[in-house]
Amino acid sequence: MAERISVCFFFVFVLSLIASLPKQISADESAEGKEFVLTLDHSNFSDTVSKHNFIVVEFYAPWCGHCKKLAPEYEKAASILSSHDPPIVLAKVDANEEKNKEIASEFDVKGFPTIKILRNGGKNIQEYKGPREADGIVDYLKKQNGPASTEIKSADDASAFIGENKVFIVGVFPKFSGEEFENFTALAEKLRSDYDFGHTLNAKHLPRGESSVSGPLVRLIKPFDELFVDFQDFHLEALEKFIEETSVPLVTIFNNDPSNHPYVIKYFNNPHAKAMLFINFTSEDFDSYKSKYHEAAEQYRQDGLSFLVGDVEASQGAFQYFGLKEDQVPLIVIQHNDGKKFLKPKLEAGHIPTWLKAYKAGEVQPYKKSEPIPEVNNEPVKVVVADTLQDIVFNSGKNVLLEFYAPWCGHCKKLAPILEEVAVSYQNDADVVIAKLDATANDIPSDTFDVQGYPTLYFRSASGKITHKNKQLLSKKEKKMSFEKASSCRRG
Repeated sequence: MAERISVCFFFVFVLSLIASLPKQISADESAEGKEFVLTLDHSNFSDTVSKHNFIVVEFYAPWCGHCKKLAPEYEKAASILSSHDPPIVLAKVDANEEKNKEIASEFDVKGFPTIKILRNGGKNIQEYKGPREADGIVDYLKKQNGPASTEIKSADDASAFIGENKVFIVGVFPKFSGEEFENFTALAEKLRSDYDFGHTLNAKHLPRGESSVSGPLVRLIKPFDELFVDFQDFHLEALEKFIEETSVPLVTIFNNDPSNHPYVIKYFNNPHAKAMLFINFTSEDFDSYKSKYHEAAEQYRQDGLSFLVGDVEASQGAFQYFGLKEDQVPLIVIQHNDGKKFLKPKLEAGHIPTWLKAYKAGEVQPYKKSEPIPEVNNEPVKVVVADTLQDIVFNSGKNVLLEFYAPWCGHCKKLAPILEEVAVSYQNDADVVIAKLDATANDIPSDTFDVQGYPTLYFRSASGKITHKNKQLLSKKEKKMSFEKASSCRRG
């Protein structure tokens, strides 16, 4: 589950086309009653995309609330962009349709809405990482459709290009040619959806750094830590690594300030183990904690740890995810990609380096989130929590059908009476257990169970074999037959 924490912060799906229906993007026609977003499916997707150098595609599901909220903004943006020179085409694909699921899988769609930018007839694919309201969509896509790097010819150009709250990457060159410049522009094209790139012949135009250099060099300008960093290795892999490593703060701030949100997303997407200090930012001793935590980040950032400090007010989702309570603050949590968590509640500022040292030495035991063990568990569908998973599922010596569910999940609610009926039919069979586990309130061993959606069903036979069952809702008869087949294998 750990590797999917960032998924909670993301949306999915956007597609675009035109060519075959040119009248739909005509700026001269009245927009009344007209749909500017092209509808694609398995029959016309490839042909339409292949005809465009730049097209935006939304992958959506009709039942998705985020998709419904995006729809009017997306349509308005499509209307405006139809008059752009050249027109920018927006399209959509119903990824919930069975016939379109192969396309969704090809584009790695894991949530809704998902938006992709397709270039060069679909040969180059990028995630859309812009706003979700019409004007923001328009501005973002106009920029994405232009040059990947902007030439900076004056200090005024630099002031207009380089803002206060974003990362900017500027190449300084003696001339706009040669291998270094070509590598820089190639990288700008590759990473244009993540960063703003510029290039200049004169470093004196730039607001930070040595102004007498003639390059070639890359200067990364940022609103945190050392404010700018220069780099002179123009090998593509080295350049990309430099940008990825220096474009994030040593300690990411997680609060209600929107300017910090891009760095929070990058933090949760990076492959390192994640250290998170949660504290009230308005507390009198906040500066003391922040200082000690920053010192620890300096010491341990080369050891595969990324650091974040989160304000309690903005971190309620994280508290719910980890099963934490506000009375544990200040507290620090470290999460590994395999799902293991390490926790220290009511942490004193001076103990931050001591606790981290103990953690690195392997002296801190993992923390496991679990609901309380039920005092009574005599319903047909047994309740499993993290603290009883071993006893009920692994050590019972029985055939166990286990559902991983979320209380808010509509599919889970539809499955509940079916699961209940199956459980009742096996109530007198001592060798069979039908059970459920709230995957939002209990930690799950990710090395055993791959829970990527709800409901997810697993069957563990009495002999120890674990089978991932189809999480799509089956009919009662199909569900019962499926379980009977699995059970009879053990009995045979």
